[in-house]
Amino acid sequence: MKQAQKQPGITGLYLMQLLERRLDNVVYRLNFSDSRAQARQMVLHGHCTVNGRKVDIPSFVVKAGDEISWRASSIEKDFVKEIKETIPKREVPRWLDLDAGALTGKVSSLPEEQDIGDTVDTRLIVEFYSR
Repeated sequence: MKQAQKQPGITGLYLMQLLERRLDNVVYRLNFSDSRAQARQMVLHGHCTVNGRKVDIPSFVVKAGDEISWRASSIEKDFVKEIKETIPKREVPRWLDLDAGALTGKVSSLPEEQDIGDTVDTRLIVEFYSR
């Protein structure tokens, strides 16, 4: 929250952009998992890489240009083969690029306000935490 408050502009929008760019959320958005909880577990178990380096921190924030993929040792696992057969399950946001054949994704740009959706009233969250 503090990082969002320090940025110029709309705090709620920046907060939502930070949450969208978390590695566990990006893994979910790329259809590499069925739920965010499952995506978090995959990241924690070290199955994912960012720019070729293993990252096992779900709150890792990706940047534009980052490439998310599977570790070479994880590609042969049964659950990864099942994921490859069922991609794409959901629509991938336009700020992400998915290569379903290679099981890789790339952050093409930062999420915009229209990419995030309006299911959460960020104004209420910012009001609550600014006390």
